[in-house]
Amino acid sequence: MGLTTTISTPGAAPAWPAVAKRLAGRGVAVQMRLIDGQPAFPDEAPPEGWRELRVASGGRMVTIRRTTGGIELVTWGNADEAGLALRDSLAAAFAAGEQEP
Repeated sequence: MGLTTTISTPGAAPAWPAVAKRLAGRGVAVQMRLIDGQPAFPDEAPPEGWRELRVASGGRMVTIRRTTGGIELVTWGNADEAGLALRDSLAAAFAAGEQEP
């Protein structure tokens, strides 16, 4: 079972490049693992209309899903402190919208 965190985004969710830039600005390096269920290169950028991503950092993974109301972040039920910190960094980056980091 996973733990789901939902981030409401007014309008469209921010584009992945803005989120990745914001994460990098906070010292959080993420690598892409899956884009819409397909394996991805670690530095691959998803297409604009992606529906689900899986990203990793420090051996932890988080699934990111677009929904009609925003973004869902899913971690494994046994996520440790570092896994939850990755989830929280992603949540903050998506919640900030398209603003600069």
